[in-house]
Amino acid sequence: MKVGTQHGSSNEILGLLAALGVNHICSALPSPRLDSNWSVDGLMRLRERVESYGIKLDIVPLPLSSNYITAVENPNILLGKSPERDREIDDICQMIRNAARAGIPALKYNLSILGVVRTEPSPGRGGARYSTFVYEKAKQKFPLTEAGPVNAEQYWERITYFLKRVIPVAEEYKVRMACHPHDPGMPPDTGFRGVHTVLGSVEGLKRFVEMMPSSYHGLNFCQGTISEMLEQPQQEIFDVIRYFGSRGKIFNVHFRNIRGHFLSFQETFIDDGDVDMLQAMRVYKEVGYDGMMMPDHVPQVPGDPKGYQAFAYTFGYIKALIRAVEAEG
Repeated sequence: MKVGTQHGSSNEILGLLAALGVNHICSALPSPRLDSNWSVDGLMRLRERVESYGIKLDIVPLPLSSNYITAVENPNILLGKSPERDREIDDICQMIRNAARAGIPALKYNLSILGVVRTEPSPGRGGARYSTFVYEKAKQKFPLTEAGPVNAEQYWERITYFLKRVIPVAEEYKVRMACHPHDPGMPPDTGFRGVHTVLGSVEGLKRFVEMMPSSYHGLNFCQGTISEMLEQPQQEIFDVIRYFGSRGKIFNVHFRNIRGHFLSFQETFIDDGDVDMLQAMRVYKEVGYDGMMMPDHVPQVPGDPKGYQAFAYTFGYIKALIRAVEAEG
């Protein structure tokens, strides 16, 4: 296992990461997306620039982000609109081919309509601000989305339509496709804002990984998000890691801690949540996971608007946990 990150593609940040010993990255292409960036030459330029700092480019994010549906670049895939979604899926398939030709082994993506849903931040350690979600507050605030009502059956149809097109291409070109869960999970009977978040439960994720029998179809395993789905994450998360890890379905790990449980939680510092992160690291080792362990988010710290200090602290903590479990033999 190795510490990684999904933040930073500027020369300034790459230099900082190299100094901190963060030698693996999921790096994004420049924004806004241009076709030239997703060309083979554009992807190779990104890889070569990252590698010039001694950092390995392990993953690139597809333009299927965790943003709200009106802010994503390819909305029709999840709106289920044809023929628009077919054109968007064709673009994604070409990006997979180009990534393979540029020597990029994996791509990550989201299949989200709601985006990441949170309520107001709450006070954390030392004046930090913790990203927070309380369903009882959130449900009072928002109308239906622009997608309108989307029940579970409709959502699964749109996911299936996408996977049946892209996973065969990923398999042909040997590019692993890592999907992020819905963040957070919502009540399965009602959903949220009319949308049933089918990838917001462990059972939904199990169904998802079984939909396509391919070693190139798996998860961007966000431990924080999956902990948010559980009633007792401090007890349940280890068996969830075992389930997906033993099946080879964990392609990347967002190694984040939380305090709380399903429908009511805070994102904490890595050492300030309910989950024993040393034990979690042991379980990843147990199942043979050898990829990146990265913080996806960190708390907001006074005087650290860009999060450099909080990320540096978290990188060091993850490196120490990896060293500790490796020393156990």
